[in-house]
Amino acid sequence: MEQEVINELGTAELLERLEEDKKHLVKLRLNHAVSPLENPNKIKIYKKAIARMETEIRRRQLEEDNNQ
Repeated sequence: MEQEVINELGTAELLERLEEDKKHLVKLRLNHAVSPLENPNKIKIYKKAIARMETEIRRRQLEEDNNQ
């Protein structure tokens, strides 16, 4: 997921998408442990997307705390 898309999402949508991607990553890892994936780079892509979303959520929390 691109950073521009993450920035456009609302916080609630971002949290929802984050949970979905985390679940998908667990499934990918499990499937990869059982039998190799066609494209194991998908795991890396999901990990980076999750990190981007978590960073954006944290940035918004800090921004909100500074405004109060």
